[in-house]
Amino acid sequence: MFIGPVFTREIAIAPRRVRLYVARTVYVLALLGLMAIAWLMVTGTQRVEDVGDLARFGAMVFQTLGPLQLVVALFFSALLAASAVSQEKDRRTLDLLLMTNLSNSELVLGKLMASLLTVLVLLGAVVPLFVGLVLLGGVSFGQVGRLFGVTLASAVVAGSIGSTLALWREKTFQAVALTVMAILIWIVAWEAVTAGVFGPEWLGLSCHQWAVGFSPWRAVLESTAPLTVSDPALGWLGSPVHLFFLVSVAGAVTVNGVAIGMVRVWNPSREIQLTPEQEKMVADMAQRADAETSASAEVPVPAAPKRVQRSRAVWDNPVLWREMRTWAYGRKILVIRLIYLALFVAAAWALHSMLAGDEPVSRAQGAVVLVPLFLLSLFLLNAQAVTSLTSERDGRALDLLLVTDLTPKEIVFGKLGGVFYNTKEMVLLPLALCGYLWWQDVLTLENLIYVAGGLVVLYIFAATLGIHAGMNYFNSRTAVATSIGTLFFLFIGVATCMWMMIAFSGSFHAQLQPFMAFTVGGGIGLYVALGARNPSTAIGIASFLCPFATFYAITSFLLNYTLAVFLVTAVTYGFTTASMLVPAIYEFDVATGRTTLED
Repeated sequence: MFIGPVFTREIAIAPRRVRLYVARTVYVLALLGLMAIAWLMVTGTQRVEDVGDLARFGAMVFQTLGPLQLVVALFFSALLAASAVSQEKDRRTLDLLLMTNLSNSELVLGKLMASLLTVLVLLGAVVPLFVGLVLLGGVSFGQVGRLFGVTLASAVVAGSIGSTLALWREKTFQAVALTVMAILIWIVAWEAVTAGVFGPEWLGLSCHQWAVGFSPWRAVLESTAPLTVSDPALGWLGSPVHLFFLVSVAGAVTVNGVAIGMVRVWNPSREIQLTPEQEKMVADMAQRADAETSASAEVPVPAAPKRVQRSRAVWDNPVLWREMRTWAYGRKILVIRLIYLALFVAAAWALHSMLAGDEPVSRAQGAVVLVPLFLLSLFLLNAQAVTSLTSERDGRALDLLLVTDLTPKEIVFGKLGGVFYNTKEMVLLPLALCGYLWWQDVLTLENLIYVAGGLVVLYIFAATLGIHAGMNYFNSRTAVATSIGTLFFLFIGVATCMWMMIAFSGSFHAQLQPFMAFTVGGGIGLYVALGARNPSTAIGIASFLCPFATFYAITSFLLNYTLAVFLVTAVTYGFTTASMLVPAIYEFDVATGRTTLED
């Protein structure tokens, strides 16, 4: 095939993996379940009497599932592409690929398409489901085509960004963190353009049209609209959705072109370069070798002074010492901190601008600014935790730790301490922003304690979840996808269902039973992800409690029950953290795979 044997191999072996069929089945059933929940919501609060009611239902379901599918495709295509390349780097197999006669394009495009294969299969599996909505009315085949075109184009661009960043960066955490922040900046920046932050129009086009042409989120909302009006200002393109297709193709070609041109320049990893101390040592050795050669030739050469190197004192917990006192995750981790600092400054500026206005800031307006920053912090913290173990496992360093006299507590708490140290900016800056809101009298002292306490509990949960997934899954891609996907389901998935409850019925309490069906299904999925390998009663209880508790916490927040939000969050996620942390310490051999429950 034109993109080389890497993708050909993936095409050949992918149908042999059971997880591909499981993922496809679960995804289709999840969307079908959401459609069933929406139907129960509609029939529970109103009567469906004619085809007009069916058409309105079909249109609402289409406009709900379309953006949700985009978020899933955008998110997982970027992460799978980044983790696939990073796994090759950690295992030193990318160097072997570079030594073959594969061309740069075959290597880059082959890895990209191989990593996107799962997402492409999932998109193909749900096409009949979306086409079936046309039978209800209110949705046309053109809308379905535009929706899948936007989703496919967005997935390819996101995967290209993740693959290129992973080829550029040396460590898995660098690649995953930069990929997450790049996708977030891509969407948030154009949301700011849509809001008119940079003016109402550019070059004769409104900011909304520019945002549709460059933002996947705005493009998918436009593609699901019932009517698409051609704009004469766009000329032969007609619709801004067509502009998005053109921009996506140009973006994918540009990003992959850079990766193809630089893949052998960036790799082998530049992290393997000698430090200044090592360079001096090599220079001294070369000078001594020259001196010995000159001495044998009876040419007197002054001997070089012997350089004494001081050893570094290691702490009682060497794992924590390595995490905090060495560049365990690469020297370019500073870039991640600077980008996050820039995002924090942008969020703080937006919040300050709201507070400086004449109108009071509502709870929803504050959440629009704070929630993305909080979620980004949780995702980065979780990515740091899971990659701290997957990188060790892929580099065979975890096996060395397991044969030392280090105790499980030293390893687990050393990793957790290193995670929080390396992501201290992601933890402290959002808490500082909450303190600023209290200083501006937006939050009371009581609410500040609730918000800060809830965030700390969620941070500990996210870090422990990453350690749990890294210990239980031997494959790095599976561990990263499971860990970050769990956070994705708990926050994005539950929020989506709650939005459906508002859109279809306008009531939380009246539609609790349909939502319970989703929580039960989500609980089963969480239990399979977290406890399938090493099942326990505590993880089983936590798996079914977390979706319902998240739903209850968000509902209580909207109803201004702040104490209920804090208590439910602290108790539920604290218990879930303990259910993952206790086995990691007291059943360490089972958790890391050195033994089994039967042994």
